[in-house]
Amino acid sequence: MPRKQQKKHVSKYLIGQGLSLFAIGGVLMLVSFALASNDSQVVQIVGNGMRTPVPYALGIGALLAIVGFLLRPSTEPVPGQPTSDPIWFPADSTDFARSSVHVEPESPANPLNRRHRPPSATWSLQVFDDIEWKRFETLCAELFAQAGFEAHTQSHGADGGVDIWLHSRNAVGPVAVVQCKHWLTKVVGVKEVRELLGVMAAEKVSRGTFVTTSRFSEDAEVFAKDNGIHLLDVHGLLALIAKRTPQQQQALLDHAYEGEYWRPTCASCGLKMVERTARKGGSAFWGCAAYPRCRFTLPLKTPA
Repeated sequence: MPRKQQKKHVSKYLIGQGLSLFAIGGVLMLVSFALASNDSQVVQIVGNGMRTPVPYALGIGALLAIVGFLLRPSTEPVPGQPTSDPIWFPADSTDFARSSVHVEPESPANPLNRRHRPPSATWSLQVFDDIEWKRFETLCAELFAQAGFEAHTQSHGADGGVDIWLHSRNAVGPVAVVQCKHWLTKVVGVKEVRELLGVMAAEKVSRGTFVTTSRFSEDAEVFAKDNGIHLLDVHGLLALIAKRTPQQQQALLDHAYEGEYWRPTCASCGLKMVERTARKGGSAFWGCAAYPRCRFTLPLKTPA
């Protein structure tokens, strides 16, 4: 156990024991006074005898509480250690994220200054660079809904390898699944596409689409072609949007830039995240607004 945690443990123990002894002494004092006023001589003797340990309990209890208070560690948080201060988050706290939640390290936060630049008036690469990861998922759902599908997304938590379930009016159950990767630079490899195929097999769905704001590796493209998985990289996505009517394109653009499109969503609880700065010179990052109940964090991207 680190020295600071040991110190905190001893401090809490001494304060707790001291307060307990102090409380016992107070109770004994009250009981002894009550017994001493009784008409029975035997009860009075018992009451007077109970007064003997009272000063010892009060004195030792007060002493332990004072020593424990003096031994308390500094309240200044240490980077990399959790704290009860709701203003501070550890800058590198990926261990706080729930293991069941799929988090994209490339995905989330745009630089602070990007939200101040004007939104793109037309569909371009800037749109995908401006929006956060969850907005990208809901944008893809809107795109498939325009094609006539009933698209269902999950607000937060573990998605089981599927971001969008596509339903048709003429079929029972989902007819296709969609996986989205809001990666700006990282290439989607065969591993990610193979995982989608595994989900398709488990859910007994024959159609699958993989959408990303980045691109796919050659191995991923070959694997997808051999297994009937449709791939949409950022350029294919823009080409598909360009095939929509002007009204549909504008509706998608309005959805992309609606509200706080730049502020990432907590993958664990679905709340919008807030900008935090770790103390003692730490870097800025995104932290869940529900801290300390939720300790999910995401890195804050800086301009290239």
